Amino acid sequence: MDGRRFRVHSDDVTKATHEALERRGVTNEDIAKIVLDMQLPFNEGLKIEHCMESVESVLRKREMQHALLVGIELDELAEQGKLSRPLQQIVGSDEGLFGVDEMIGLGAVLTYGSIAVTTFGHLDKNKTGIIHELDTKYGGQVHTFLDDLVASVAACASARIAHRTRDLEEQGKTFEDLAPEDTAPETYVEGAET
Repeated sequence: MDGRRFRVHSDDVTKATHEALERRGVTNEDIAKIVLDMQLPFNEGLKIEHCMESVESVLRKREMQHALLVGIELDELAEQGKLSRPLQQIVGSDEGLFGVDEMIGLGAVLTYGSIAVTTFGHLDKNKTGIIHELDTKYGGQVHTFLDDLVASVAACASARIAHRTRDLEEQGKTFEDLAPEDTAPETYVEGAET
């Protein structure tokens, strides 16, 4: 097949991303809880539904989808012992000096600006919510990449809300005035989707 002419439809990539997260036991609500924890002190009226909308918007971005699909695939291959040596041992044990997992997560946050980058660093260090659970290495599962990628999604969703907060402040409003489906700052920009 000629790779230059074949394109995977966006719906297929989105579906595969959701299925991969579900397979690994991560829900949008798990990520949204982290976002709510990060943003609630700064956002009057913020609800979990606003955070869920923001997480879903981030998960529609191709950069994030690709990062998640690659990282989850590598975690699963490591669980099955299918990576070559020494990569199998490095990924399987989440070796401390192996920074590729953080670099994929960091690369995925760059489209959301410096606030997403600093939030990612905070979440990578403090490992709250589902990130902590994934990093704990229980039950023989490998989450070398997934814990960092979930932190990346949460950081991006949090950054989106922070940017929306500024928009609302300038209009004299708060999240109390905003329906969750209108969380995206791009909601009323023709042609913009996320």
